[in-house]
Amino acid sequence: MRYPNFTAITWVTVRTIVVGAGINGVTAALELTRRGHEVTLVDPGPLPHPLAASTDISKAVRAAYGADEDYTELAESAIAIWRQWNVELGTELYHEAGFLFMRQRQMQPGDFEWESFELLKRRGREVERIGARDLRERFPAWNAERFCDGFFERQAGYVESGRVVEALIERAKAAGVQLRAGSRFVALDEGGKPAVILSEVEESHDGTFKAAQLAPSASLGMTRMEADAVVMATGAWTPFVLPFTSPFFRAIGQPVFHLRPKQPEVFTSERFPVFGADITSTGYYGFPLNRDGVVKIANHGPGREMSPDSPERFVTAQEVQRLREFLSWSFPALADAKIAYTRVCFYCDTHDGDFWVARDPERQGLVIAAGDCGHGFKFAPVIGEIIADAVEGKENRFLQNFRWRPEVRAGAAKEAARQSLSS
Repeated sequence: MRYPNFTAITWVTVRTIVVGAGINGVTAALELTRRGHEVTLVDPGPLPHPLAASTDISKAVRAAYGADEDYTELAESAIAIWRQWNVELGTELYHEAGFLFMRQRQMQPGDFEWESFELLKRRGREVERIGARDLRERFPAWNAERFCDGFFERQAGYVESGRVVEALIERAKAAGVQLRAGSRFVALDEGGKPAVILSEVEESHDGTFKAAQLAPSASLGMTRMEADAVVMATGAWTPFVLPFTSPFFRAIGQPVFHLRPKQPEVFTSERFPVFGADITSTGYYGFPLNRDGVVKIANHGPGREMSPDSPERFVTAQEVQRLREFLSWSFPALADAKIAYTRVCFYCDTHDGDFWVARDPERQGLVIAAGDCGHGFKFAPVIGEIIADAVEGKENRFLQNFRWRPEVRAGAAKEAARQSLSS
């Protein structure tokens, strides 16, 4: 390959390189270190990276996955470990507030909500069917005239995602992971053993690293880092930093809103758990009032395809209007709530909605761990083990679903809760 015009290259050899310190990268680094690997975790910083999908106030945790038993089982395992992590980390970052899924029509076979409810019942999960009367009495922020049927998944909730990543990075450093924050991935060196080319990112006066303008700079130098294995956990940046993966992945931006309700008492977790509001039709889901008095609502829908570094990475006036219209008939008490903050959360979509955790058959030692499809964070406690098994070539039944699969074309399947891409 031809390198950028750098004045010098420093050559370094390590055992295992993980590129990207979001949730996939940091959990992979932790698990590989636990298995005896010498791991270097690379990220441009600052950490948690402000543009990463992981970096937000909350992510949903649920076992409801329609009729999909594999993801349901994986989520059940993750929820059990989320509880353990609360104890191990010494703080409650997973909040088991429950998850309320409601529809504007009666649930029936084939619906995401119906299939989820029936499967969770069969698996012995704590689920309760909720009608309009229950909704009106127990969850008063909802418009019970509009939503008539659904269910409450008690053993579910949300995690404080940005704080989780921060805590896991500290745990990784304590475990012996070599954290190389301030290094930007430039390219793979495909000339022999697995290797990456890194450039240094300019450090700010406050000791952090600039999140913007991360183009390679000749004045800051470049490093070639060789390893036995390289894990690329670069999220929605994957098809851009590894152009040969662009046929497999799409970067999709979704609008996220933080609202300050005028009646905060109606939006506490006891009265307003995590929700999906006819989610396969509207795309909208959200979270109860957090410690800062914010209700977060986001969309799990078609989104906008663009680069995560696009200058158009902002919530549009049209997306705000759509939110206001949705709130006016779903949660009237939020209809004119002040929008305190907006961001665009990026999905790394695969064509079939399954994650992509697989060895590259054409590049020695390369594993790609991507394809979150907007529903990956809940699996943080189990995804590191799956990635580590891919690195070591071990059997793991979930790796069959997450395999290298360039033959899959768009529209084969998708995550059951997601609003139809054709709506």
